[in-house]
Amino acid sequence: MSGARTELTLGPNLFNWAPETWRDFYFRIADEAPVSVVYLGETICSKRAPLFDDYYEAVSERLGAAGKTVVHSTLGETASKVDRRLVSDVCERTPDPIEANDASAAFHLRGRPHYIGPLMNVYNEETLRFLAGKGARNICLPIELPFSATRVLCAAAASEEVTIEVQVFGRQSLALSARCYHARAHHRTKDTCRFVCENDPDGLVLETLERTPFLVANGVQTLSYEYLNLVQEIPALKAAGVFRYRLSPHSCDMVRVATTFRSVLDETLATGEALARLEELPIDAPFSNGFHHGRPGHGWTALNPSF
Repeated sequence: MSGARTELTLGPNLFNWAPETWRDFYFRIADEAPVSVVYLGETICSKRAPLFDDYYEAVSERLGAAGKTVVHSTLGETASKVDRRLVSDVCERTPDPIEANDASAAFHLRGRPHYIGPLMNVYNEETLRFLAGKGARNICLPIELPFSATRVLCAAAASEEVTIEVQVFGRQSLALSARCYHARAHHRTKDTCRFVCENDPDGLVLETLERTPFLVANGVQTLSYEYLNLVQEIPALKAAGVFRYRLSPHSCDMVRVATTFRSVLDETLATGEALARLEELPIDAPFSNGFHHGRPGHGWTALNPSF
């Protein structure tokens, strides 16, 4: 990929939005957002997937017509026959690119060119080479990796003709559980949740006993309270060889987010000005970049503005 233009991507929507809201969000992304790749599909809870069936094809076609590459993402956790069936259906129903988010999807995709999602935990060169040998062509790294590890994996990926992707915006996925936190918080079970997660478009904020926000629940997923923001780190990531830069969808103005990051990638906007623009977003939490700098993930390190 030497000399190729970097790509801005939009990861799969992690939350349970109303189907019409979900559709309209992606229609706007198709028409207005400067992203090259859009990941579609349910990655958190198989019960949610049928809610979007009526609009999935229309959204995929609209994105494709706008020149976006559509990649279909699989579940990050398979704990039941329904989960396994959804994963196999996604892997077998389309010739489009597929992103594997757990080993069951990787099994279905072996020998076929595919993507590896951040929930697959690629931490070292040997894992990267093994997955490349099975057909992986793009790997989105786990959010907890420090930049020193990202740089090493970029070098290993180049020799395997694999591209590296890094999440640069949005709440960070920290864990998946067999239990649904959203349901338990409302005194319901996972099977009788009645889709209560739809009440929290960016996740359910969890607080300590001292009423300090510190995590976010999203069904079976635990997310960071803070929003990852690596706009300052874009120059270093580019120099290291990162090819794709992932934005995770939220209910804020994602077109503005995408436009800002694209401008930094194109070196038409300084990182300091870009950060100032992102700080104007009406989001309910601070930014973080701790993991990138080898520190606790919730922390923030300010850098000198640069390209």
